[in-house]
Amino acid sequence: MPSDVKFSFVSPSPVPEAVGTIEASWPPLGVLYCAGVLRNGGVEVSVLDQAAKGFSSKQVLRWVKKEDPDILGFSVLIPSYGEALSLAGQAKEENPNLVIVFGNYHATFNAERILRKYPFVDVVVRGEGELAALELADCLRKKTKLKEIAGLAFRNDGRVVSTPDSPLIGNIDTLPIPDRDLVGVEYASEIFGIKVATRRFTSIVSSRGCPFRCSFCGCRKFARGVWRPRSVESIMDEFRLLYSKGFRQFLFVDDNFTLNLRRVVKLCRQVRKERLDIEWFCDSRVDNCSYDVFREMVKSGCRMLYFGVESANQRILDYYKKGITPDQTRRAVKLGRKAGVDVIVGSFIVGAPDETRGEIQNTLRFAHELDIDVPQLNILGVFPGTDSWNDVVSKGFVDEEKYWETGVYASQVSPHAVPFEEVRRMLYEYFRAFFIRPRILCAEVLRTFKSRYRATALLNNIVRFGEISDKVKNEVSLKPTPQAT
Repeated sequence: MPSDVKFSFVSPSPVPEAVGTIEASWPPLGVLYCAGVLRNGGVEVSVLDQAAKGFSSKQVLRWVKKEDPDILGFSVLIPSYGEALSLAGQAKEENPNLVIVFGNYHATFNAERILRKYPFVDVVVRGEGELAALELADCLRKKTKLKEIAGLAFRNDGRVVSTPDSPLIGNIDTLPIPDRDLVGVEYASEIFGIKVATRRFTSIVSSRGCPFRCSFCGCRKFARGVWRPRSVESIMDEFRLLYSKGFRQFLFVDDNFTLNLRRVVKLCRQVRKERLDIEWFCDSRVDNCSYDVFREMVKSGCRMLYFGVESANQRILDYYKKGITPDQTRRAVKLGRKAGVDVIVGSFIVGAPDETRGEIQNTLRFAHELDIDVPQLNILGVFPGTDSWNDVVSKGFVDEEKYWETGVYASQVSPHAVPFEEVRRMLYEYFRAFFIRPRILCAEVLRTFKSRYRATALLNNIVRFGEISDKVKNEVSLKPTPQAT
């Protein structure tokens, strides 16, 4: 029976020069989760990933016109915010009856500002969007009032109204498995332009939220400091479905995949028991590591491990409220290497508001010394929804009205910071030196000969080395508010 309401979603393209832009090619799982709940509720749904499709703004607008939805939702992060505004404004101009909805991190933390400034945005969904999206569709079908839906912000008689926060979804096993076919795109994850996915690839979520308090991250506020894992049985159901469709490589986009080590071991053993020939990538905190767990991960197909190192300086780590030490990082990398992880990525942040040149150099030396394969260097960006933003605002370094829509580099606004362009030059010199060290080159070549995964990745990328080299030289990103999945 056809639905009397249609809900279309657009995941807009990031603007290359935007603060926090990171090149990655992963399905918009947050949107797909919403789409699944809507379809189960009898709502017709369509989804467009603009960047993955390579669509221009005009093509997106033609797609919207063809789909002719009643509700048009945009997944909004700072890098894609400008494109979302442009598309939403034009879509509303073409169809004034269209209900425009913004959601995700940036919309959540700036709901009232967005509604006051942009009259073409009708509703902002704050926090998790699955249940609110379904209630919005029901509201349109049944002609009920928005004020009865939790977690929304909207205008009423020219005044912005915010309803109480919606409760978190307690059991995320109850959510439907995201239907990747809705997007109709094949994805391939990249680091510095290097395609790290060598087989049919997708991302997957095994938990939501984070109990930690990192000052550069908006996840704690978004998920209210609560970590909610899926059961191993639920994850395996998704693995089986995706495996039957030919997927063989997976990236866990959890904020804390290894928080419960017992759950990780149980999952790994189940993957091996069912003889799933898969490869997967994940992150791990450096203070929650075990050789035995890493071995279980490697035996079940873990090929790449991301560590959030951030800094070599305890003072800066404490400013970030990271809750780790450099010695824990050294131990974690050694355990990962000993366990046989094919590729170890270390993520670092420099350019804190009062970080000295010596401290930045210390972190760069630390990245040199660690036995990692890929250093991911970020210049600290501050955004609404993070403690770092609150810190620079409270100290008078940032004019909120000037930067709430874009975010800003801490080193561009703090009078005590090393100037941004100097930090950028330091990172450029670091990258030039890192990849030409004989010791590193020899070690990487040897590891590639020993690893089928690494050898396959090398062959897949060899024709693109000139392009990749340029990307590596220019790779300077900001630590972004983590992307909601």
